[in-house]
Amino acid sequence: MTSERSPLHPNTVAVTAGRPAAGPDQPLNPPLVLASTFGGGGDVEYGRYGNPTWTAFEDALGALEGGRCLAFASGVAASAAVLDLVPQGGRVVAPRHSYQGTLAQLRAAEQQGRLVAETVDIADTAAVIAALDGAALVWIESPTNPALEVADVAAIAAAAHRVGVRVLADNTFATPLLRRPLDDGADIVLHSATKAISGHSDVIMGAVITRDDALHADLLGRRSMQGAIPSAFEAFLALRGLRTLPLRLERAQQNAQDLVGRLTGHPALNEVRYPGFGTIVSVVLADGDTADTFVRAVRLCRFATSLGGVETTLERRRRWSTEAPTIPEGLVRISIGVEHIDDLFADLTQALDAALSTR
Repeated sequence: MTSERSPLHPNTVAVTAGRPAAGPDQPLNPPLVLASTFGGGGDVEYGRYGNPTWTAFEDALGALEGGRCLAFASGVAASAAVLDLVPQGGRVVAPRHSYQGTLAQLRAAEQQGRLVAETVDIADTAAVIAALDGAALVWIESPTNPALEVADVAAIAAAAHRVGVRVLADNTFATPLLRRPLDDGADIVLHSATKAISGHSDVIMGAVITRDDALHADLLGRRSMQGAIPSAFEAFLALRGLRTLPLRLERAQQNAQDLVGRLTGHPALNEVRYPGFGTIVSVVLADGDTADTFVRAVRLCRFATSLGGVETTLERRRRWSTEAPTIPEGLVRISIGVEHIDDLFADLTQALDAALSTR
C-alpha cells in the first residue's frame, strides 16, 4: 500500500507538486515532451507506456488526493478501465443519479452480459449497504450529477470492505480540495480532469488515484494495453490548470453559495438544490418548456453540457433522453464560474424573469 500525505497545505501542494527539481537553469515548469519513442533500456521506451509530462500531472494530482495517480484519455476511459476490473458476471452497485457516461457504460456492459448493474439512492446509506452483499464494486458519486445528493463515503466504504467489496468514489464535483475519498476508505478515486481540475474548458482527460500498489499496477497495465492514454499536450494544459484550482474553486464556490441565497425564493423556481459546498447548483423550474426558456434567455452565462470551467454554464438535463426519469423535467444544472457575482445574479435573474413570463 502507498499512502502519502504532504505536510504542506493543499493550496500549496497544487502549486508546487509535479515540478522539476530546483537548480541553476532548471525550468520551473515540467516541459511538454512530444515523443512517441524513447531510448531503450529505461522505464518508458514507448509513448503508450509513459510520458514525463503525464508523470508531472500524475504527481501533482496524486499528491492532492493522497495516492498514486494515473492519467487517462478521458473520464470515461478511466471509468472503463475500472469497470474492466469487475469479474465476468460481477455485480456493480451504482447511484441511480450519476454521470451519464458512467450509466451508459454500465448499461452497455450489462447488455453484453459482462456485469450486473444495480442502481440505488446513494444518499440512502442503509439502502446502499443492504445492496452490497455479493457485489464486486460499489460506485460512489458525491455529490451526484445532476441531483447533487451526498453520500456517506466513510460508512459505505467500511460496510463494503466488511463484505469484500471494492469502493470507487467519483470526486469530480468535489475535487480533492473539498473531499479526499481515499481518507474515507475508498479504494479508487476517479476524476474527469476535463472539468474543475483543468478548469478552462480546453482539455479532455481523466484520472484514477489509489493507495493500493497492486491495483495501481493493474490499472497501469490496462491503460497501456488498451491505449487509453492522454496526449502530452492535454496533460501539460491540465497541470497548468490544476495550479490555479484553489483560487478558481474558492471564487466559484463563493459565487455558488451567494447565488443560492439570492435566487432562493424567485417565483420561477420550484426548488434550489445545493449540497453546501462546490460549484454546481441545480434549480428546478415548473416544466421542461419553462426551463428551456430560462436556458435560452441567458446572455452572460453559456448553454453548454460540460462544467467546471471558469465560465458559468447551464443546461436542462432531461433534454438528454438517457437522463434518469427520476430527474425532474425542469431541472437545470448550473456550473458556476468565476465572473463577478453581481453580473451572474443579474443575468440569471433576467433569464428567470423571462421564463416566468411564458408560464
